[in-house]
Amino acid sequence: MTLQEALEVEGAPAGLHRAVSGTSEAALLAPSAPVKPKISIIVPGLNEADSLPELTTRIREALEGNRTFEIIFVDDGSTDNTWEVIGKLRDEDPRVKGIKLRKNFGKAMALLAGFARAQGDIFITLDADLQDDPADLMKFIERLETDIDVAVGWKVQRLDPTNRLIFTRIFNGTVRKATGVKLHDMNCGFKGYRREVIRTIPLYGDLFRFIPAFAFSEGFRVDEIPVKHHARKYGKSRYGLERILRGSFDLLSVVFLTRYKRKPMHLFGLIGLILGAIGIITELYLTVLWLKGERIGNRPLLLLGALEIMAGIQFFSTGFIGEFMTYQNHKKFNFEDLPIREELR
Repeated sequence: MTLQEALEVEGAPAGLHRAVSGTSEAALLAPSAPVKPKISIIVPGLNEADSLPELTTRIREALEGNRTFEIIFVDDGSTDNTWEVIGKLRDEDPRVKGIKLRKNFGKAMALLAGFARAQGDIFITLDADLQDDPADLMKFIERLETDIDVAVGWKVQRLDPTNRLIFTRIFNGTVRKATGVKLHDMNCGFKGYRREVIRTIPLYGDLFRFIPAFAFSEGFRVDEIPVKHHARKYGKSRYGLERILRGSFDLLSVVFLTRYKRKPMHLFGLIGLILGAIGIITELYLTVLWLKGERIGNRPLLLLGALEIMAGIQFFSTGFIGEFMTYQNHKKFNFEDLPIREELR
């Protein structure tokens, strides 16, 4: 039976008969084009199969009827049935997307994969362990739609073990001093970004936790949003000493990249100047002693002064090379990448 015949059997109005007769049946039965989501929720996870169904339900409860959205789960090399669970969730709701990495590459690569596939104008990341509360999602969205470019979650009352709380406070205090970004919890996985922020800042290594610092250095507006924090419901935490050490090394990289990436001579030249000056003063002192008739050939200070002068020259050379590379890179600068927020023409 054709669609026209079915309408006649059901007694459809004549106007509808005429509309159908002028339209191909294939066009009427074809599914409508999917709506581009406004919000992309990106959830990286490793062995979090137990938490994903509940997390999906709570995200839907928070956003259903408020904004169009997609949920992108990134399986970072799980060894449990995480991928099978993502597949079932996808079958139940086409807004759920899944990405499976070949092995465990780490959170930065998982986020990068999610960002690359995200279609929304706003990206929000949260952990898969249900410690972040999806009920706070609209707080992030409303702020990102109005006055800020990066929103960072602040777990006002953290429900973590004591040792983790101590390390976290030390880490965040150090980050505030080093970067100048006044955030209580730079390491919080619950963050929101406008699309242009992620398109501007390169992601590699473990620097994902410092995206707000990079964004701040590029002139984007960064603020924090108080969020609820819950104790882990399933599995166990993967937080350890190794993560703290990696974060400390990454902080050194962040300080250099945010303060000196466009002016490397300001760092290397200053260090070279200080070392060279100390070395020259040391050698001048020994020269005065030599002119007075003292033997200086067997004094360790002579060798130390020479090493300081050589180190100063090396730092100066590094600064010049850095400046040259910065200049060459700037010659290839794409004017579409200028950090312009608004423009009147």
